[in-house]
Amino acid sequence: MKKTAGIHHISAIVGHPQENVDFYTAVLGLRLVKKTVNFDDPGTYHLYFGDETGKPGTIITFFPWARGRQGKIGDGQVGVTSYAVPIGAMPFWEKRLTKFNIDFTKDERFGETYISFADPHGLQLEIVERKAGEQNSWTFGEVTPNVAIKGFGGATLLSAEPVKTVQLLEEGMGLRKVGEEGDIIRLAAYSDIGNIIDIKTTSIGRGTMGVGTVHHIAWRAEDDADQSDWQQYLQKHGYGVTPVKDRNYFHSVYFREHGEILFEIATDSPGFAIDESTESLGENLKLPPQYEVHRQKLENSLIPIEVREFD
Repeated sequence: MKKTAGIHHISAIVGHPQENVDFYTAVLGLRLVKKTVNFDDPGTYHLYFGDETGKPGTIITFFPWARGRQGKIGDGQVGVTSYAVPIGAMPFWEKRLTKFNIDFTKDERFGETYISFADPHGLQLEIVERKAGEQNSWTFGEVTPNVAIKGFGGATLLSAEPVKTVQLLEEGMGLRKVGEEGDIIRLAAYSDIGNIIDIKTTSIGRGTMGVGTVHHIAWRAEDDADQSDWQQYLQKHGYGVTPVKDRNYFHSVYFREHGEILFEIATDSPGFAIDESTESLGENLKLPPQYEVHRQKLENSLIPIEVREFD
């Protein structure tokens, strides 16, 4: 049986790109580590936010559709994205969300307290304190390393076939069951970040793709060789896996699991510093070679965005 370390990244569809940048940088304190375009639709941004260097397990990515139709969160999607913060940071985040007039609720699950809220476009988020995981060295405004988001705490999956999704994650991808509470089964991967996966066993109705929904969840492969093994392994077990896609900063294969959630296997390397220095990550529009000839046209058509500090 192969094992994934956990979540590599999560990709979602949102609305206006400046609202997206403002929320994830100025409010949540994440770093915009890459500003590029959707390689399959270059008229749309692809924005990456994470820790200081964009390590796997910290990256959330967005396709902003400024005039897109609102989606519906439901079966066949990631329902909630969880972020991990250091122990003792929760009061800071309660005050911060209140400061920016963001409604939130608090609840408990598996002995942990969660703050639950939505981003400006309806994406469902949580913050939870966790001891595990490296401290994020990035500072932005009042968000300093002692309270900053370390990366993903995990995700809640809304599966159309939860039993089959659990079976794949346990028996096919190496996660282990750590508990069951109400209608949630909790699994864990071996990494210390992006490792806790909750699967809801009851249906909330089928989801529809659009603004405010997660497009896919990506799992970690160590390198190209490991990814090739994953590709063959999944094909052998009856999954229709795509050819390898070069995403510049990692290589990807995709498949839809039996619960209808789009899964990706993405390599940890080469990372985000291959086309700009660590110090200048996210400052300039980066294009893959096939679109460089269209740079001027793309820059003229994309909505201008900037990272702004509101503290």
